Amino acid sequence: MRILSVTLLLAAATMASAEDKPIRLDTRPGVSVTFYYMKRDGAPATVVLLMGGAGGIGMKGGAPRSRNFLVRSREHFAAGGFNVAVVNRPTDRELDFHFRTSSEHVQDLRQVVSYLKKDTGLPVWLVGTSRGTISATAAAIAFGNEELAGIALTSSVTSSKRPGAVPTQKLEAIRIPVLVLHHEKDACGITRPEEVSLITTGLKNAPVKKQIMVSGGADPQGDPCEALHWHGFIGMEKEAVDIIAAWIRNPKP
Repeated sequence: MRILSVTLLLAAATMASAEDKPIRLDTRPGVSVTFYYMKRDGAPATVVLLMGGAGGIGMKGGAPRSRNFLVRSREHFAAGGFNVAVVNRPTDRELDFHFRTSSEHVQDLRQVVSYLKKDTGLPVWLVGTSRGTISATAAAIAFGNEELAGIALTSSVTSSKRPGAVPTQKLEAIRIPVLVLHHEKDACGITRPEEVSLITTGLKNAPVKKQIMVSGGADPQGDPCEALHWHGFIGMEKEAVDIIAAWIRNPKP
């Protein structure tokens, strides 16, 4: 019976993986955006994962290969029962700081969200990391409180020296739940832990908001602003995703 159970679990995992696929959408004239779609039966919501850096997810062989925190953690979200959309950069450009707050970028994200809502009828949450928090914040401001169920910001860009830094955006316009998750050892100069409270302070009209600082993980390496350091929740990916997933299921202060 134990062998049978293991076999069935492996078969289910294989079937789920076989259904995961890239979806390409025309979002603006001459421009398209591809996202890697992972649908799960009985999902309570869909999480849209927004990368940092230039916004690429490293598509190769039909699947994302980037080492970004959210890319390498996508299976944890799926294992938690959520539909997952891992969004790649648009075909016309990389996602620099300026473009992430542009109307063109917001339009790209709106098309992705619209597709997902029509496909499943489920609530959609944006989950951004690093520069992806600029995108998630800009979209939450532009969309209002009907298109999105909420957003989760991880390793948020806080430095006012960077265009679109989360605390510099019109946070008072956000009227949906917001989770702010940050590593207390994040050593990146533009995502300083001591500045994270500027975000929650600015969210004056969010119906629910929560700031969580974590300290787990192990073996940081390389650039402190890159994915394999504390900035990318190295060594505690599942724990970080579990925190986000639990809060999405039950947002509370």
